[in-house]
Amino acid sequence: MTIERRYISEAPKNLAVKLNAKGEQSVVKGHPWVFSNSIVKISDNPKTGDLAIIFSKNKNKVIGIGLYDADSPIRIKLIHSSNIKAEINAEFFDDKIKSAFKQRNRLLQTPTNSYRLLFGENDGFPGLIVDVYNKVIVVKLYSRIWLPYLNNIFRSLLETSKAKTIVLRLSRSLQDNDNLKLVDGEVIYGDLENEVVYFIEHGVNFSANVIKGHKTGYFLDHRENRRRVGKLSKGKVVLDVFSYAGGFSVHALANEAREVTSVDISKQALNLARENARLNDFTGVHKTISGDAFKVLENLLEQGKSYDLVVIDPPSFAKQKSEIELAKKKYLQLALLGERLTDKNGILVLASCSSRITAQAFFDINHQALKSINRKFKRIDKTLHDIDHPVTFPEGAYLKCGYYKFDT
Repeated sequence: MTIERRYISEAPKNLAVKLNAKGEQSVVKGHPWVFSNSIVKISDNPKTGDLAIIFSKNKNKVIGIGLYDADSPIRIKLIHSSNIKAEINAEFFDDKIKSAFKQRNRLLQTPTNSYRLLFGENDGFPGLIVDVYNKVIVVKLYSRIWLPYLNNIFRSLLETSKAKTIVLRLSRSLQDNDNLKLVDGEVIYGDLENEVVYFIEHGVNFSANVIKGHKTGYFLDHRENRRRVGKLSKGKVVLDVFSYAGGFSVHALANEAREVTSVDISKQALNLARENARLNDFTGVHKTISGDAFKVLENLLEQGKSYDLVVIDPPSFAKQKSEIELAKKKYLQLALLGERLTDKNGILVLASCSSRITAQAFFDINHQALKSINRKFKRIDKTLHDIDHPVTFPEGAYLKCGYYKFDT
């Protein structure tokens, strides 16, 4: 296959880097970020995408290799942190991609053809996300550091995944950079007959708009939780709050839920939910409600509604450190509203994708909320990341989900 695009005007060079004691210790422990204030010495005229070779302060041996990023306070993003020598070339990236694919093998033995092949720093590709939908690869680029290496990476992605097409998506900051010769949604390789791509998730049919959809077109991270909710839904009346494109709703309908109500503030998202539902055979009733979730839940309570199974999966409430306390209050509020809407012997599913809220903190909030009411319950399960979203450093963890069963 031939992929020869010119993304930069000059080849990257090697930079010699030395860090302060704190930065060096972080690299030795395998953390993938080096902040600008940790750099004591660096070669002259470093440019974004250059290879940063990090030497120990005393023994003068290589302890890590990263990519230099002039656009970020995380000035060096590690791609190799080991005493083992490494040559950063096409074979290096190919080995890392094949290793990541192998880790997903168990998932791909199920009736599923959509998965995250590269999960940023957690797979050794900081600032790079790769999702596969059927035979279409969607590469989401968050940093210019990867421009010198994209051709080799694209070739390896195609060979490893056996996909036929590559679509490039750009972060907002890269879209706004007029100096880049990149277009968001560009088809880099192969043909794309339709920007809407159909795929399968544990036997359930879905679609993703890989050109205009949010992120890479869909949220793959909750796949296992959606499967679990589906298995719990047979014959049940289900409420799916912050439903977006209907992931939980569609699994519930496909698994013979009697009735499913999808709630989202976006009417466009609810249209997607209805379209995804129609891709599957189901006999239950699918209702949709557009509006602010907190107000919708209050209105449902005023109407005397209750459900056998309630799923609440909000977007991130704490994108900044200053938002953490408010986020905790919102999670507490949602847990209390969800409990009131969950019927006798029902199940409440509470999820969070806020990386700044730890899993322990989130489960503690839910426990505090549910213990404050006069109702017996037990947590029957808790989940973290699915197999294609591995976590290799603390900040890489963000997803958590608790399942709570009420006895009365």
